[in-house]
Amino acid sequence: MSYIQGYDPQTLREIVDVPQCRERLADLGDQRSLPALLERVWLLKVTGELDDALRVSEQSVRVARMGGPRKDLLRSRVLHATVLQCRGAYAAAIQELTTCAEEAEGQGWAALAAFAYQHRGKVFYDTDDFVNARADFKRALFLRQEAGAPEDELESTLVAIEAAERRRAGAPVVS
Repeated sequence: MSYIQGYDPQTLREIVDVPQCRERLADLGDQRSLPALLERVWLLKVTGELDDALRVSEQSVRVARMGGPRKDLLRSRVLHATVLQCRGAYAAAIQELTTCAEEAEGQGWAALAAFAYQHRGKVFYDTDDFVNARADFKRALFLRQEAGAPEDELESTLVAIEAAERRRAGAPVVS
């Protein structure tokens, strides 16, 4: 089930049904499996509970580091970086996402590399660095196409590219 109803054209953040997200958080409770932790991080982040999101994201990285495949660790680190971004720790988020994107690409994990580049682009976008944001969104699009990503992922990346181009040109982003 997708909780994402769309993306804000100004911020590129997910638009979600907050009550539905909170209901899912209650369903997850204190489950400690990595998939449950990752879902909790995302739900806490999109509902604005950033302190809890940070705590759970750090826990997910520890769990992944102790007992999961390398891909799971990278996913956990990317999600952790998105929480850092939401908290305004842009330099730390960029550093983490750069490391994750490069490692995923080096391993040939196109979908995971695209995930990292897309989010690094969003950090650049938040810092008004629209040139680097656009470059990362374009890289994410290429990798997503290479990985055979679903249409909704390709569409979200195309929307991000367009938003970065408009902002770079000084034009307002339209919905």
